[in-house]
This record gives sequence, C-alpha cells and structure tokens, in this order.
Amino acid sequence: MTYTIQGKTNLYELVVGCEIHAQVASHSKLFSRAATEFGAPQNSQVSLVDAAMPGMLPVINEKCVEQAVKTGLGINAQINLRSIFDRKNYFYPDLPQGYQISQFSDPIVGEGAVEITLEDHSKKIIRVERIHLEQDAGKSIHDQHPTLTFIDLNRCGVALMEIVSKPDMNSPFEATEYVKTIRSLVRALGTCDGDMEKGNLRCDANVSVKKVGVETLGTRCEIKNLNSMRNIGRAIEFEAARQVEILENGGKISQETRLFDAISGETRTMRSKEDAMDYRYFPDPDLPPLVLSQEFVDGIKKSLPELPQAKKARYISQFGIPEYDAGVLTADAEISAYFEKLIQKHEAKICVTWLTVELFGRMNKLGINFENLKISAENLCQLLDLIKSGEISGKIAKDVLDVMIETGEDAARIVETKGLKQVSDSGALEKIIDEVIAKNPQMLADYKSGKEKLFGFFVGQVMKESKGQANPTMVNELLKKKLSG
Repeated sequence: MTYTIQGKTNLYELVVGCEIHAQVASHSKLFSRAATEFGAPQNSQVSLVDAAMPGMLPVINEKCVEQAVKTGLGINAQINLRSIFDRKNYFYPDLPQGYQISQFSDPIVGEGAVEITLEDHSKKIIRVERIHLEQDAGKSIHDQHPTLTFIDLNRCGVALMEIVSKPDMNSPFEATEYVKTIRSLVRALGTCDGDMEKGNLRCDANVSVKKVGVETLGTRCEIKNLNSMRNIGRAIEFEAARQVEILENGGKISQETRLFDAISGETRTMRSKEDAMDYRYFPDPDLPPLVLSQEFVDGIKKSLPELPQAKKARYISQFGIPEYDAGVLTADAEISAYFEKLIQKHEAKICVTWLTVELFGRMNKLGINFENLKISAENLCQLLDLIKSGEISGKIAKDVLDVMIETGEDAARIVETKGLKQVSDSGALEKIIDEVIAKNPQMLADYKSGKEKLFGFFVGQVMKESKGQANPTMVNELLKKKLSG
C-alpha cells in the first residue's frame, strides 16, 4: 500500500533515510580503557583521553573494530580492509576535544542491505550505504540547577556504529520496520544491546516529500535522536505533513536539523543543517589508517550466529509456524533463545501459543519485560509438562501462570500448595456428573428430545462443580455414556 499525503492541490510521496547510532557492545571505550557501564555516577568513567588532557593519544579498541565488522557481515556488506579515522570539527560543551573522531570518506563498512516485511506481508530491500565507527559525545544536564548546565563525560568516547541507509523508505511504517530489523540484527549478533530507553540505540530520520511522479528528491530535514519505535513513526508522519503544508502554501523547505517533542507530537527547529564542509573533516593525525587482514574478517564471519531472517525462515519451514508469529519469535535474541529452550521438550505449536499469547499477553498487561520476568524458560516448560501429563488442564494452567508471573514460584509447587491437580478419577467424576444431571431434569429431557447442543451446557456445569479441575476428556466420555443411557 503506497503511503501518500494529500495537499490542497497536489498529492505527495514521502522519502525517508535513517541514520542509526548503535552503541557498540564493549567493556571499554573506542579509544580509551574507561568503562562503559550504564548508570555509573556522573563523571566516574572518564579517562585522561576522554577528557582531552594535553598529550593524551587515542588507541583503537580491537573489540569495537570486531563488532563493527560483525555488524557489516550481518547485512552482507562490503568490509573495507583499509579505513581512516577523521576529525569532525564542531563545538559542544560536552565535547572536550572540540572535535569528534569519526569516519568520513573511508568507513570500515561499505554498502549492504536488509530486508523488511511490509504491512501486506510483501518484502522490501532497504539499502545500507555505510557503517562507520565514531566516538560519542558527553551529556549536558540542564535540570539540576536553575542557572547552570552540568556536564557528564561518562558517555564521552563510547564507541558508536553509525548505520546509514539510503533514502529507500516511503512511509513511517517502513522506517519503523527498518529500525526494528536493524535492532533485531545487532542484538542477535551481540554487537549492540539495542536498548533505546538507555540511549544505546538512537535514530535520526531524514525526511523529505515530493510530488507524486516527480523523480527529484525534495529538501530534507533531519529529525534527531528519536528514542522509541513509536516516536519514529509519529515524528516522520508529523514532519511529512508539515512540509506538505509549507509547499502547498507556496513556501520552501529549509534544510535543517529538528527535534521531536513527544508530548506535543510536533517537530521543532534545532539548527540549520550543516554540510560536510562545515565540519572541516580531515584525517586524524594521531591515528594511522586502520588496516585489517582478510583472515581477520573471515574469522569473524565463521563465528556469526544464526541471523534473525534465517531463523525466521527455519521456524516457518521446520515447524510450520505462521510468518507473523515467526517474526515475533525472532525479533529479539532473548525471545528466540527462550523459545528454543521450550521446543527442546514440547511441540512448537503449543510453545508458540503459551509464549506469544499467554506469557506475552500477561507481560504486556503488567508492563514486564524480559529483564524483570520471573518465569524462566525452564519454569514454563514445567508448566507445559503438567498439561501434557494430564495433571492440570489448560484452564488451570492459565491460573497457575498468573501466580507464576507475580511470584516466580515453580508451577509444580503452585499446583501442589493450591490443590489444583486435575481430577481424573472416574468414580469422583461420575459422582459430579450424576449430581449435575439430577439438578437439571428439564435440560436432560430437552437433550434427549434432540437438542444435542445442550451437551456443552452439561460439560460446563461439571467443570464448574469441579472448580475447573475435572479432566475435560474424561468428562466428555462419561457424559456421553450417562446422557445416552
């Protein structure tokens, strides 16, 4: 389905490119040994290199290089065996050097591509122009003093991968799916934890509009630091409508950098957009060219895990899992690892239902994520064991799951302490059935006169009397005998 914006007189198309800033998963920074742990006290993880003290020289972190190469291989990109670090010159109070070490003309990773799934389940290839390594800036804190701005340099020098797409996306949905796909990929590779709440993965969206049928791209505006999937879509949608309104009123779009206000749902001007010449890029004289061997790259390639797209295809072909469910299961490395443990003991179809419908449904309702989930894959397996063995019914299992997600207790213990074991004793069940039939003589007469749909009524009454603990299969069998007698 083509996404278009209707102006007063013209129909417009949307064009989007994304720059994703993914924090490299490493214990130390790109050019120093300072730690990268999230949540540390302000300015507690700052080396002399990060603080730009005189005479301090940067030294490349090999782990960060490896992680960038691994990400590039994950999108089938060209790995450049020779790349150069440049100085990108601009002034921020939280940038002590007065420049950012980045890569400009010679990045470590060249062109690649990822595949996204559209709303109609068709596929689309989004081209990735480059991935380059760069160091992050610090953080300016404006809300701890009425007149002063404080500077925290903990993030200063942290390694980032900037993943730059081509302008291949044409709707807010496509842009969001692209970022989701990249996040899923880097998580599966272990190259970035992708936690947008912590700022470990951020997106800048370059948005422009053009009249339908026109080949020339419009003037783009960059929306900085979008930190959630929902806000990516909202920001792009608002910005596209804003640009259309300006053009329809005879105005021109100014190339600029904008910020998105999540409360108002609007973008606002941050600064005029700089071009490369404004940053005065030049090779960093303190860093020689980064030269990799093909053996180094090949070694990383051999260590790649199964990637989300391949895993999704395997789930569909091997287990017959619907494409949507397979996409949910492979969207996050934690989810797929959890699912893999479940299917070691139980049928995939049952595991999909109990994971994506029952467990995820409760997690969403309670606002729980995998970090604070009290139910391990082994615990959920135990619950499925109890269903499979006939000790509890599916209905009781749902009640048990409610307790598990709140307390973290084992399923077997909950069933034992609450007396929830399924009643499979034929004598006990016959007694309940006889009591139900005796209480409902008119229903019995109606059933015997041909109203066979009332069978469900009797099943329901028996389950009610047994407090849901009666074995449903046995109830059906015994009821048929009793009612036909």
